[in-house]
Amino acid sequence: MTERICAAVARSSVAEAIAAAEQAASGADVIEIRLDYLQEIAIPPILAAIDTPLLFTNRPRWEGGQFAGAEEVRLAPLMEAVELGAGYVDLELRSPAESLWRLKDCLGHSSTRLILSWHDFLQTPGRDGLLATLQAMQDKGAHIGKIVTMASDFHDVLRVLQLQEDAARMQFPLISFCMGTPGVISRLATLELGGYMTYCSVGEGGATAPGQLSVDSLRQILTCLRG
Repeated sequence: MTERICAAVARSSVAEAIAAAEQAASGADVIEIRLDYLQEIAIPPILAAIDTPLLFTNRPRWEGGQFAGAEEVRLAPLMEAVELGAGYVDLELRSPAESLWRLKDCLGHSSTRLILSWHDFLQTPGRDGLLATLQAMQDKGAHIGKIVTMASDFHDVLRVLQLQEDAARMQFPLISFCMGTPGVISRLATLELGGYMTYCSVGEGGATAPGQLSVDSLRQILTCLRG
C-alpha cells in the first residue's frame, strides 16, 4: 500500500483555499479542504482548479471543527463532493446514523473513498477502547479509518501506532497518529508502519491540529531518513 501525505487546508474563502492547495500541491499526495472553515462553500471551483486528489471534510464543533449548523446542511456539500468525483470524503464515526446511511447511499458505485474518523482532543483511550473504535469503523462500512488522539507521553503514542498491526490483520486501511508534542513523531512513524496517510499543514504556522508539521518539513525529514 502506498503511503500518502495529506496537506490540510483551512481557509475562510474558496480563493484562499485554492491558493493554499496550489502551494501545497507539489509536496502533497492528497489535499484536505476543511469546508467548516469556509464562509461560503463551493465545491465545483475547487475541484476544477486542483488536480491533486481532494479530501473534503466538514468538521462539526462537537468533533473539534468549526461547523455549528444543522446536520443536513453539514452533510450536503459532502454529498455534492461525492457526486462530482472527489477523491475522498471524511465523516465522523460519531455522526448520526442517518448521516452515514445517506452518505453511503450517495457513494454507491462511485470512486470516492469514505473515511470514517474519530478524534479525542483530550487523551488517548486504553487499548480496548481503541480496538472497539477500529472495529466499529470497519463494521460501519468505511473504506478507510482514521483514529487520532491526544498523547500525554510515549505510552499513548505506542498504543495508537500499534493499531496499524491490528488494521493490517483486519485488512483495513487505517490512518492513526497522535496530536500534541509527544505525538509529533507518530505523524512520521505511521508512514513507516503501514499507515494509510498522515496529515501536514500547508506551511509553518498553518496547522489545523496540535503537533502538525508542514508539508515541506515532513518531506525534508523523509528525505534525510531514506537517503
